[in-house]
Amino acid sequence: MQTNFSLAQLADPNIAEANDILRKCVHCGFCTATCPTYVLLGDELDSPRGRIYLIREMLEDDKPPRASVVKHIDRCLSCLSCTTTCPASVDYMHLIDRARTHVHETYRRPLADRLIRRVIAAVLPHTNRFFAALRLAALARPMAPVFKIVPALKPLAAMLELAPHAPSVGDTGNIAEHNPGEGPRKGRVVLLEGCVQPVLAPHINEATVRLLSRLGIEVVVPAAQGCCGALVHHMGREADARDAARANIDAWLAEADGEGIDAIIINASGCGTTVKDYGHLLGSDPAYAGKAARISSLALDITEYLATLDLAAAKAPAPLRVAYHSACSMQHGQKIISGPKSLLREAGFEVVDVPEGHLCCGSAGVYNVMQPDIASRLKERKVANIERVAPDVVATGNIGCITQISSGTETPVVHTVELLDWATGGVRPKALI
Repeated sequence: MQTNFSLAQLADPNIAEANDILRKCVHCGFCTATCPTYVLLGDELDSPRGRIYLIREMLEDDKPPRASVVKHIDRCLSCLSCTTTCPASVDYMHLIDRARTHVHETYRRPLADRLIRRVIAAVLPHTNRFFAALRLAALARPMAPVFKIVPALKPLAAMLELAPHAPSVGDTGNIAEHNPGEGPRKGRVVLLEGCVQPVLAPHINEATVRLLSRLGIEVVVPAAQGCCGALVHHMGREADARDAARANIDAWLAEADGEGIDAIIINASGCGTTVKDYGHLLGSDPAYAGKAARISSLALDITEYLATLDLAAAKAPAPLRVAYHSACSMQHGQKIISGPKSLLREAGFEVVDVPEGHLCCGSAGVYNVMQPDIASRLKERKVANIERVAPDVVATGNIGCITQISSGTETPVVHTVELLDWATGGVRPKALI
């Protein structure tokens, strides 16, 4: 793609990077076939190729974007299915991130939109605040039908509908900071506990610790760590994302430079994609660039780490047919495809693929809150495809997908690690009880 940035604009490293990405696009349109919003809406501007044109124009103009441009950028899920399909290896992830940052820094959104985004950024990345918010959501839930009537308040209705009727626990600090492995220590890892997962599904982290401890791995959960920064980063709040990344880097390096760690384990694939990109996020920060790159090299999805351990004793306690839903951040963001399915099969479960598995379920961070209509259509499509293979249970590696899919089907949805924990002597997954 031809670009026309001025020399002054290209002096900005962010614009120079965007220029390099834009110039790789060859307009082939392969991305349109795998883009969820284009598949649903059929609008070229809601395809990666269309958005690339809009982003080029927006950045070249170096002005606040038009509302119509923001609409199409906001509709992008960042599922990254287009990057898997693209024959030219266009780095769409970092391009859409740059576009969102530009929008956040230059565009004045309508009042309701601004307030909702500020609330999300102030609440969701903080576990205790999120827990308190869910308590309040139980009181406000009857207002959801009213909010749905007003377009600007639809995100509030979506938040209330997605919120569980009661948070899972009263105290989100159920896991000790130091969890020794059974028998001789075979490894030492840090576990990213996450921000929303300890509230929505604390049993996922508990299953992870149990499984790793059973395998002789010491698991450290640093008190100083927090949100990975993905939620705010996908809203264009780049400075907030960098602050979150720095805080985590400091907490994790304290362990790495102390007793040492083999890996940073992440069991939410959306977080994993972000942590593995810390090296890029902080690449221009002279104080943290090297540290960030080191942390990114240590980050592993839980299934990647389990593949290096001996799970030979794993045996499925029941003959379950498992539909494996590969989260977008897993298959497109981290390029982890076969590993989780292999672990489940080796543990004795029957594993089946979901038709149209490359298409997003509509969760995508807070997308199902900010774009509830499109997210709902994607969820219905995903659930229909899941139910076509008639599974006993759905397994996936991302809390967002679990929450989204569970809200549309009676089929139990669990984290992959819950099944593996069960198969190696752990407890039966909560959703199967």
